[in-house]
Amino acid sequence: MSPTPRHTGPIPGPAVHSHDLVRRGFAEDAWLAGLLERYPADLFDINLYDFAEDGSHSLRTGARGDLSGADLLTAIKAGHLWVNLRAVETACPDLWAAASEDFERVCAAYPGLRPVMRAGQLILSSPRSGAPYHFDAAGVVLFHLRGRKRVFVYPGDEAHLPERSMELVVARQTTEEIPYTTDFEADATVIDLEPGQALTWPLYAPHRVRNLDAFCVSLSMDFQTWDSRLRNGALYTNAVLRAQGRAPRSTDRMRRPELAARWAASLALKRAGVLPDRLTAFQRDFTPAPDGVNGVRALDAGA
Repeated sequence: MSPTPRHTGPIPGPAVHSHDLVRRGFAEDAWLAGLLERYPADLFDINLYDFAEDGSHSLRTGARGDLSGADLLTAIKAGHLWVNLRAVETACPDLWAAASEDFERVCAAYPGLRPVMRAGQLILSSPRSGAPYHFDAAGVVLFHLRGRKRVFVYPGDEAHLPERSMELVVARQTTEEIPYTTDFEADATVIDLEPGQALTWPLYAPHRVRNLDAFCVSLSMDFQTWDSRLRNGALYTNAVLRAQGRAPRSTDRMRRPELAARWAASLALKRAGVLPDRLTAFQRDFTPAPDGVNGVRALDAGA
């Protein structure tokens, strides 16, 4: 397996920048409780990860429930939850507008970085929570607003991120979590994020997150460039070909015209529904509860 990282675009390695969102009040309890109160329930992802000593994990997914915004915030602070509020770009225009100003300043540090699509999710996470080893099929600027968070970033090569795993994630056959071994830790870059800091890393670089015993708030702004869009489309097409029993050519070996052709093919394949989305049927088995174990209560317990 080659140790050479995949195409990373103009971001060569993890780097910390500053932002202004904390000063603008987007990390305060009153603002967060109000946001949780009015945020569309269908844009909540509520997860509970259990981590083993070897780095493996299990995932449970929950439903929004009927808590008030203030009580939901209390449950997150007291529990073991990782809550994503998706589509910030439409559901929270004031935060999105402010973050976009900081995003432009971060992008200016990387000549040649030209995002063509953006989306965001606000992450509220419990003091003992974290995100397992995974990768994003997009560029990311992670704006940290509250608490302390430790981020581990790994090389985006075949050894740490097999292309077959990338295909499965891009084609929504599995979640973003990918195979992990503790041997990877020797190759990690470790960054402790403080409020007011924003972190960037190379495209496709795997990473994992641990909160440092504090309630944390972060805004993850995902972006696509034309290079990443073409690559993701080629990965999707390869996933379809592999599901048909074929052995597609690695995207690592493709030049731009071939990537573009496979991206175009992916558009038609998605319209045709050739590869069913396997992430639409997650079983939700809990709701947040301020007085529950790990901040949750089982749905079948009458929550």
